Amino acid sequence: ALREQAIEEGDRMAQSFAQSQEARRRGFRAEARRLAAVGKEHQRAMEALNETASEMIFQGMPPLDREPNEVDLHGLFVKEAEVRVKAAILAGEQRGDPLVRFIVGQGLHTTGGVLNARLKPALIDYVGRMPRTVEQDPRNAGVLVVSL
Repeated sequence: ALREQAIEEGDRMAQSFAQSQEARRRGFRAEARRLAAVGKEHQRAMEALNETASEMIFQGMPPLDREPNEVDLHGLFVKEAEVRVKAAILAGEQRGDPLVRFIVGQGLHTTGGVLNARLKPALIDYVGRMPRTVEQDPRNAGVLVVSL
């Protein structure tokens, strides 16, 4: 429900910004500024809803006897997952863990299927830009293993 509300706010934001551009094009600068401000309000609401949803998703993941160096990122957007990845890597380093395992899934629940999966390739790229090695778990294609 929160993600749906965030999508609605995003739609309203886009509509307000489009109307602002049209007003500016027609020379109605005050109206353009007002509409841009409305768009920014919708943007803030969208971001707040997504942040709340992200927290609820992440905190709601059952531990299932997970080790401290295992992090389930299912259901998170890429940017949200990147924040969790960075924090988990720092926490793993502080604990002295040799690696951190990120459960990203295979993209089976992604619209369009595995070929349209976003999280796994984005996190491979994200971690690859750090001085870290990232590999797919040979026993589970939905898990990324980052060496610390």
